[in-house]
Amino acid sequence: MELPTRPTLFDFHGVSMVKYFTDNWENIQNFEARPDDILINSYPKAGTTWVCYMLDLLYFSNMCPERQTFVPLHERVPFLEISSPPRPKANENPIHSVKENWNTVKKGTDLIDQLSTSPRLIKSHLPVQFVPKSFWEQRCRFVYVARNPKDSVVSYYHFGRMNGIHPEVGDWSTFLQDFMEGKMVFGSWYEHVNSWWEKKQTYSNLHYMFYEDLSENFGRETDRLCSFLGLSPSAEEKEKVRAAVMFDNMKQDKMANSSTIQIMNHEVSPFMRKGKVADWKNHFTVSQNEHFDKDYKQKMKNPELRFRTEI
Repeated sequence: MELPTRPTLFDFHGVSMVKYFTDNWENIQNFEARPDDILINSYPKAGTTWVCYMLDLLYFSNMCPERQTFVPLHERVPFLEISSPPRPKANENPIHSVKENWNTVKKGTDLIDQLSTSPRLIKSHLPVQFVPKSFWEQRCRFVYVARNPKDSVVSYYHFGRMNGIHPEVGDWSTFLQDFMEGKMVFGSWYEHVNSWWEKKQTYSNLHYMFYEDLSENFGRETDRLCSFLGLSPSAEEKEKVRAAVMFDNMKQDKMANSSTIQIMNHEVSPFMRKGKVADWKNHFTVSQNEHFDKDYKQKMKNPELRFRTEI
């Protein structure tokens, strides 16, 4: 399959980005949010898909059970800032479709406009300062998912290896250094998690949750999320959600595991790889870990925002 060369990272209003997340910028910034919209935000590879699937099931599994079987999650919870090639339809040859239609761009804003469900569930990785102003004006609800930086960088590294709309990743040690310097798509992990945490202090409709907490006690974190959203699922409904979003089940679910997205090469690395806390220990050398810890202490000044690298 011949695909265009990988995009180049560039500075976009102080944040490293690639064209696939900035080409539709005017429409993104002029996006008209609705009061009941829910924006699920995170730095990349923080459990976004996990939480998107949770919310989709909590809201719509009883109303439209067939959606889980026939509609990919990235269409049920569209990616606000994406501007990428269209995904092939089920009856199309995927290789032929991608090669012929690469220049026919599919925009996240268009997918959101096509949603028939309410509330609209929307995914984003935008830093807080890039979020369209209408979301704040409409007092929309936000669910922010944060993951410890060591597992984030490992997951991001493997994601970059297999994702055609991200820059070439190079070797692990180079990627790790780039991560510490904020030379990543969507910018610095440190700035991302800190700025959303600061926003939480002044904006009450923002629920800030941690990947590690969700991994450690799924039931407790689901209850907290439901309380924030004003949902009251039964014990049976919560159990159905828990079973459906277990990592091994999602990894096998073609509607959730991104296997229908042809710009991702799952032979290089699966989109859903391990889903574990502390996998970073299989990648960091002792010296890399010491260097990272020193850098982390310098950049993470807020004592209230704490991350666990193991549970």
